Amino acid sequence: MAEPPRISSRTDEPPRTLVGGVEVDVPNSIPAIRAALDTKRRVEFDKAINAAGVGEIHAVMRHWMLEAVPDPEADAILARLARDEAERRGPA
Repeated sequence: MAEPPRISSRTDEPPRTLVGGVEVDVPNSIPAIRAALDTKRRVEFDKAINAAGVGEIHAVMRHWMLEAVPDPEADAILARLARDEAERRGPA
C-alpha cells in the first residue's frame, strides 16, 4: 500500500503536501479542515473531533487534514486495491 503523503512541519508557513507532483496547502485548523471536506464527510469529522481525547487529537487531526486534500492518484490506487481484494475473495 502506498505511503501517505508527508506534511511539512515548518512553523512559519502553512503545512503543505504534494498532490500529483504539485505542492498544495493543507488545512490545519478545525474550521479549515471542516470547510475543505466534502459536505457528506463533515458529520463524521465532527464526531471524530468531538470524541478525540488529548492523547489522540493529533492523530485525528492529521487523518482529517490529509483527507481534506483531494488526491485522485491515491484514490485510484486504493480503488484498484479494493477491486483486486474483492475479486480475490470471490462471491460470498
